[in-house]
Amino acid sequence: MADVSTATAAAPHAHQHVSVNRPNPVSVGTIVWLASELMFFAGLFAMYFTVRSVMPDAQWAAEAAKVSFTFPLVNTLVLVSSSITCQLGVTAAERFQPVRTGSLLQVNRWGMNEWMTLTFLMGSFFIGGQIFEYAELVNEGLTLSSSGYGSVFFLTTGFHGLHVLGGLLAFLFLLGRSFAAKNFGHHEATTGIVTSYYWHFVDVVWIALFMVIYVLR
Repeated sequence: MADVSTATAAAPHAHQHVSVNRPNPVSVGTIVWLASELMFFAGLFAMYFTVRSVMPDAQWAAEAAKVSFTFPLVNTLVLVSSSITCQLGVTAAERFQPVRTGSLLQVNRWGMNEWMTLTFLMGSFFIGGQIFEYAELVNEGLTLSSSGYGSVFFLTTGFHGLHVLGGLLAFLFLLGRSFAAKNFGHHEATTGIVTSYYWHFVDVVWIALFMVIYVLR
């Protein structure tokens, strides 16, 4: 009888120590929003393949031949590499290290701010490269209104470029918040993590675009 009473008394006490780890609402909200963005890009891909199916092969090939491969490949490698530097910044944020603990040349001791700044610069290089490519294509006679190929090329890559610009603004906000914070804590680290979600998403979408537009043509 005493054992039963003891077990009964201990049950509420044990219940009080049960904890539930709820998902971070900011992270969940970001993932849901990115899912809607995925549908948007799916629509752009559908538009691209639809125009490809109705446009004469000879005309499509002639327009696609105006698009270079080498420079966009370099630009793509820079953008993909920026995902690596972004993730290294997230690693630093998760250990609550906003700034480097050694000299600038000691990369292994960089904090979140250094890695995210490098990511920002690499993303800016990508945008600059895309503007350069657009200027070259316009000189070649390929514009948004020149043909069906020109329309789908500039719409798909252009909307992606706008998303990259949005990511660059997010990095500026992240860095500003980090520098302004007196104590780097969970809020600042969470901002870095959700920003990385967006940046990785932008990179994955570009890899798909690069394969479709520049490789498969």
